[in-house]
Amino acid sequence: MSMIVWSVIFALVVFLAFVATRMAAQYKDEEGFHDTGLAILEFNRAFPHEAIRQLQATADGQVVFVRLHDNKAGFMRNMHRHFSCHVLEPGRVRVVSSQTGRGLAIDFLDHPHHNGAFEFASAREAAEVSLWLLGNYVADADLALPPTERPAANNR
Repeated sequence: MSMIVWSVIFALVVFLAFVATRMAAQYKDEEGFHDTGLAILEFNRAFPHEAIRQLQATADGQVVFVRLHDNKAGFMRNMHRHFSCHVLEPGRVRVVSSQTGRGLAIDFLDHPHHNGAFEFASAREAAEVSLWLLGNYVADADLALPPTERPAANNR
């Protein structure tokens, strides 16, 4: 009888160890902002009155840059147990291209502990984020000028 009890206890311990390792591996895979829905929820929880236009995550998924509706940018960093969210005013950051051309070296004047180099999947993504941060973003629709009337000298 005791052999059966010990066998059941051993099987339960092995089962719990298996479940614990699976849960730990799953948590490790979920770190970062590879799920943009999580980034939207966390940023809106921190800043409920800011409207998000666009998100751009770094290549490793640890940082997300947020383009806001009023020509400001946001910044989110995964701090392992929580997310650090900031709204950045135009002109309050210094941006330099990285050596690879796909990244940015950014100095945050208001949040210097977040300074660093951030690599993106492509140079185009890095360039777009740099425009957001510098407050110079012009949308494709804004590039097309509205048609103007002909000058009076050309009216015939």
